Amino acid sequence: MADFTGKLVKGSFRDPAGYMYRDAKGVLLRRITPLGMADFEAVQASGLYEELTDAGLLVSHRMAGKPGKAGAVLQPEEIAIISYPFEWSFSMLKDAALATLEIQRRALARNISLKDASAYNIQFAGGKPVLIDTLSFEPYEAGKPWVAYGQFCRHFLAPLTLMAHVDIRLSQLLREYIDGVPLDLAAKLLPRRARLRPNLFMHIVMHAKAQDSKGGQHKSTGSSVAKRNLLAIIDSLERTVRGLSPKASRTEWADYYRGNTNYSDAAAKKKRALVKKFAAEIPDLKIAIDLGGNDGNYSRVFSERGALTVCADIDPFAVEANYRRVRDAKETHLLPLLVDLTNPGGALGWANEERTPIDTRARADAVMALALIHHLAISNNVPLGMIAEYFGRFAPFLIVEFVPKQDSQVQKLLATRKDVFPDYTETGFEQAFGEHFEMVKRGPIAGSERSLYLFKRKRHGT
Repeated sequence: MADFTGKLVKGSFRDPAGYMYRDAKGVLLRRITPLGMADFEAVQASGLYEELTDAGLLVSHRMAGKPGKAGAVLQPEEIAIISYPFEWSFSMLKDAALATLEIQRRALARNISLKDASAYNIQFAGGKPVLIDTLSFEPYEAGKPWVAYGQFCRHFLAPLTLMAHVDIRLSQLLREYIDGVPLDLAAKLLPRRARLRPNLFMHIVMHAKAQDSKGGQHKSTGSSVAKRNLLAIIDSLERTVRGLSPKASRTEWADYYRGNTNYSDAAAKKKRALVKKFAAEIPDLKIAIDLGGNDGNYSRVFSERGALTVCADIDPFAVEANYRRVRDAKETHLLPLLVDLTNPGGALGWANEERTPIDTRARADAVMALALIHHLAISNNVPLGMIAEYFGRFAPFLIVEFVPKQDSQVQKLLATRKDVFPDYTETGFEQAFGEHFEMVKRGPIAGSERSLYLFKRKRHGT
């Protein structure tokens, strides 16, 4: 059996049944402790793992050596880009919730049950939600309530309900509450008409009151519950989740590529061609991240050539539209994420290391920032040098668009404020980025006054 000689994955320390680590060669492994072996062997014998992996609902794994008294070591299929629930769009969180319920339903059919229903145990791979925690299961005990019911409601049902009935931006409560939105808080925030809907009243309002009466306990306790009643709860949760949808809304950036831009169709095509040309210059391109990528229009320059591509944007409706396109078209190489670059999240949980910043997780071969610099530099007063340094954390190659002051979009930003940005010029931009990158190519974007750059990150000490 392989020994633990590597680096612990900080987000996996809470489970006494096992943890994740990387060995000396950087291979991701899962250690199963003696406390977790009985449940693991029972689930293996049930055939559930094979069923779930065949259905694409659970990551596959192989044994890394023979099990022994000290436990076992697995080598799971590694997810290239880890994302967090507060970075997902409404439909991403909804699909993750439905996948969790489907997994629990299949597990019960084999006399197994999910003991954890954390949204952090779900990741998106190939455009679909998949469970990554192999140790989330235990044998089903007749009459025992579903111990993960409360966690499911906090991680999935409460935030989805608030996003649907109050404001889609309330997904960000998941950043503040790492173990899910407290049900009593969700009940207080919901409008009265939503609280009184039968399923929401049962799963959120009455559930919150039951927790209060038990001193804030999260796990379900109480009298014996027949399996048919557990399945009825799963069915009720599924109907409730499926019945939720975000309020329709239009924002400036969700409609950016549908007419709300100063690019003509011809200029947009030339810009895309130039992006594609620069992307072709990047060697061994396997992972890319598009910062401020809106609905993924230009992100697909990377994903359509087979690179796993993260499209990160601040607008929840643009991210939602992008994910629906990914799902409907069955795209497998694009991951839309909700990210505010001025406050990107991560560095959360115990010792600020349980969840990590996106620039740490999304290590890429290339990063792209189109029509973004002016928003960071002028709207948010971030110095160009700091922007360059931050972009350099993501990848060794950068494709970036510079939008000059005479551009109509920059003029809109300056219309209601004093121009205190003397260094915001193309020369100032090149000097600031030159501290961290070497210029590989520069090209004017035909039909506009903008320019596109391909940079290569400088080595330390050069």
